[in-house]
Parts: sequence; structure tokens; C-alpha cells
Amino acid sequence: MELTLTTPALLFPAISLLLLAYTNRFLTLANLIRELHRSYKSNPEEIIFAQILNLRYRVTLIRNMQIFGVGSFFGCVLSMFVLFAGYQTVGYYIFGASLLALMVSLALSLREVQVSVDALNVRLSDIETHQK
Repeated sequence: MELTLTTPALLFPAISLLLLAYTNRFLTLANLIRELHRSYKSNPEEIIFAQILNLRYRVTLIRNMQIFGVGSFFGCVLSMFVLFAGYQTVGYYIFGASLLALMVSLALSLREVQVSVDALNVRLSDIETHQK
């Protein structure tokens, strides 16, 4: 299979949109953390503390998602540069590494969604406890 300059360029829009989505997640979590921090300072409940711990883990996941997403983007650009310079084999390997970084980023994104669902279940369990 021949790898041309346009092949890595095809991932640019996808990676850009992923990074935008990751940034939006991060900003939403940052606002939620600030809100929960204020709530915990005024009324230190165990459920709020559990949510804060969950959010800390999610922020770490999002940071890693962004790191691997940017790494994938960088790898695509680097592979284009190497391909332009005429080093086809090196370009293959760099592009392959870029695809692996993108897969790791997506796997971390899936994990963050799972943790997010866990956080919602913690919140819902609080409501269920009050109903009983």
C-alpha cells in the first residue's frame, strides 16, 4: 500500500473535532468542580466528596485523552513532512504510531464516559436514598 501526503491529512478534521469535544468536556468539568467545591465548603457531605473524587479522575482521563489526541495530530503532521522528504518507510511508521495514539485517545474517551455514568449513578443513588 502506498501512503501519500493526503492520507494523514484526512485525519485532520476528525482529530480537530475530537480535541474540541475533549476541551468542552474539560471546561464543563472545571465548572462543575468549582460548583461542587463551593457546596462542599459550605456543607461537607460524603456524596459531594465522592463526586469530587470522581471528577478528579475524569479530569485526569481528559488530560490524557488530549495528550494522545495532540500526539496523534502531531504524528500526522510529522508523517506528512517525512513523506514529503521522501522517506516512505519512516512515514509509514510515524503514521502508524499516530493511529495508535488516536486509538488510545478514543479508548480513554470511552473510559471517561463510563466514569461519567458512574458519577450520575452516585448522584441518583442519593435521590433514591431520600425516597426510601
